Amino acid sequence: MTGGERPVEPSVEQSGDRSGAPTVEPRRLHPLTPPARGWVVVAACLGVVVHNVNSGWATPSRLIIGLGVLVPLAFAYGYLSWWFTTFRIEGDDLRIDSGMVFRRTRHVRLSRLQAVDVVRPLVARLFGLAELQLQVAGGDKAEASLSYLGEADAQRLRAELLARAAGVRPDVGEAPEQPLVAVPLSAVVGSVLLSVGTWAALAPSVAILVLAFVLHELAFVFGTLPLFLAAWQFTAGRVIRNFDFTVARSPDGLRLRHGLLEQRHQTVPPGRVQAVRIVQPWLWRLTGWVRVEINVAGYGGKDTDAKETILLPVAPRAVAHGLLGQILPGVAIDTIELIPAPRRARWHDPVGWSAYAYGADAEVFVARSGRFHRILDVIPHAKVQSVRRTQGPWERRLGLATVHLDSTPGPVHVRAARRDAVEADRIVAEQAERSRTGRRGAGTERWIQGASDSSSGSASSLDGGAG
Repeated sequence: MTGGERPVEPSVEQSGDRSGAPTVEPRRLHPLTPPARGWVVVAACLGVVVHNVNSGWATPSRLIIGLGVLVPLAFAYGYLSWWFTTFRIEGDDLRIDSGMVFRRTRHVRLSRLQAVDVVRPLVARLFGLAELQLQVAGGDKAEASLSYLGEADAQRLRAELLARAAGVRPDVGEAPEQPLVAVPLSAVVGSVLLSVGTWAALAPSVAILVLAFVLHELAFVFGTLPLFLAAWQFTAGRVIRNFDFTVARSPDGLRLRHGLLEQRHQTVPPGRVQAVRIVQPWLWRLTGWVRVEINVAGYGGKDTDAKETILLPVAPRAVAHGLLGQILPGVAIDTIELIPAPRRARWHDPVGWSAYAYGADAEVFVARSGRFHRILDVIPHAKVQSVRRTQGPWERRLGLATVHLDSTPGPVHVRAARRDAVEADRIVAEQAERSRTGRRGAGTERWIQGASDSSSGSASSLDGGAG
């Protein structure tokens, strides 16, 4: 425990208000929250100093006076904001009160809770702190966050919230877990090096560096800084995000841990996965690697980072299919017969037409696309939100149509592309009936109950990681 913080114990309701309704002792964030957040202000002030160091008005005395006034004021505001921010659990709600001048109260319904992620940014880790991000049904971003708590207290509060969402005692503690997959660093680095996007991002950066060196013009480097940042994201940024990527199974879902600078502890609850995508870039065929992406209820909106929808950044195909069996029990996508697109589809898409195919069984609908960048989309019938048939002018000319199976927001967009128009009508009718049947037969999505059956299975096919 850090900074003399009082431990966050499971909420105990106490009666005490005049109406007789139960009240709960409010809790505050960690006392080191202001300095953990205040580094942004310090960095901004230093940036202003560096930017104006050669200007006439930015004398050393003025800069020292300015920093001496602004930095204390920023930290004072931070501590006042921390003091007026409290949270408590009231029945089925997590209540968060904030605001120093204008008070704001937010209620998060625990019964609608989809996930509770523990995020440890680099600066917060230096203080021994962590952030809790709460995802609820129907949201396209985090409904609320608590930043920051002590690392141990964040884990305890997370366990309590998950227990209350599952309808069990809040003091049961964190559920045990069983490791499934550990992605080695060599596979993460290899997947980055075997990506066309990596070299497409690096080539312009290297060319600019060579040109700046030859012409002795360093201004080229500073003028193209966004290009270098993009190259960083495609190369080192991906390695840092997927560093020490592990997947474990527990009664509350699949637990994902990853990150070098910012560590993220994410839980994918059973029954919340809406669709799955298995991606194999062109050069990954040399090693047989694939990437697994998912649509999860509560994730995938416009403000959601890509790292929140990646179930497995790189792994052999057999490992990915084994992990798919954990979130879609009883589904064997290799046994589903895929029906290719008609030959006249080549007039619409001369390169990729041969990769288009679809299939379905009693549980899922599968669609394949991509001749070089192979994509296999899987969606359970019970998770299909709507079925659409679209037909552009050139498709209409060729007697083709495309069927879309809509899911929650996310990277997975399931479609049976370039089908015969009559066949597309039949697919829409058949899939609508399969979806109705699937929803009627869908089991509970309660976290612990929904995971009890799948958690008893063997994970031997996943042991050994991604290589």
